[in-house]
Amino acid sequence: MFFIFLGSADCILLAVMAYDRFVAICHPLRYSLRMSWQRCARLALGSLVLGFILATQLTQDDDADEVEIAVDNTAFMDEFFSEIEETRVNIDKISEHLEEVKRLHSVILSAPIPEPKTKDDLEQLTTEIKKKANNVRNKLKSMEKHIEEDEVRSSADLRIRKSQHSVLSRKFVEVMTKYNEAQVDFRERSKGRIQRQLEITGKKTTDEELEEMLESGNSALFTSGIIDSQISKQALSEIEGRHKDIVRLESSIKELHDMFIDIAMLVENQGEMLDNIELNVMHTVDHVEKAQEETKRAVKYQGQARKKLVIIIVIVVVLLGLLALIIGLSVGLK
Repeated sequence: MFFIFLGSADCILLAVMAYDRFVAICHPLRYSLRMSWQRCARLALGSLVLGFILATQLTQDDDADEVEIAVDNTAFMDEFFSEIEETRVNIDKISEHLEEVKRLHSVILSAPIPEPKTKDDLEQLTTEIKKKANNVRNKLKSMEKHIEEDEVRSSADLRIRKSQHSVLSRKFVEVMTKYNEAQVDFRERSKGRIQRQLEITGKKTTDEELEEMLESGNSALFTSGIIDSQISKQALSEIEGRHKDIVRLESSIKELHDMFIDIAMLVENQGEMLDNIELNVMHTVDHVEKAQEETKRAVKYQGQARKKLVIIIVIVVVLLGLLALIIGLSVGLK
């Protein structure tokens, strides 16, 4: 409404100025006593130039206003949705890596002595998951900080940001929980393989004893007392290899422990809003898209209306100027 009023005010000003010029020119009897017809003609032409200059300037201002409206309404949220999309892509990548990790776990567990390349591939995937998980965690915490800073302002944009942040936080917790479960499962199955190999050598161990051996980090504890037995080199190598796998797993789990706590607390603090968040987001996005379309149409129609009004006034100014020129020439010839 403000821009429409502003445009109307400009047009009214233009019309008043043109009218004043016309009144001054269209009194040939008064002007014929004070100036020549050449002066009257120049004055009429001046009114035409003035009308065109004002109309051109008004049209340029109208275009600038439209650009300013579009930038103000979309720039900030475009940047936010760009961050959301980047975070979503990283979470999806973690999920894809997780499936590959599970596949490699199965390959390693099915082979008495896994190939070094398989373990290297698993190590690379683990590193990539930790890298992307840290990136997602930092992004979510940064979003949360900005949301808390804007908490005093209640707006549709703020609600959208909260909803999107909540959805991504929950998805991140879900995928990282699955990753943690895959690691724990791999550890338990590797421990079972070690226990079976020890039983083959005649060395029986309880779960508690095996856990103590694993926590010590010393593979010599597994082979002490059985070096002189008939255990094959293959079985001994498998025991040592499984033990190293478990040590690496425990190191990875410890590195991600703080991240699990941070994100779990983040989701827990969001409370019941998570229950219906996806539905709310879908409705919110639909409303936002409709509002943006309606705003664009309104701005477009407003601009068209202003331009039409400007064109009409320019035509009027031209006609008035020509009329004044004709009258002035007529008086001059007389």
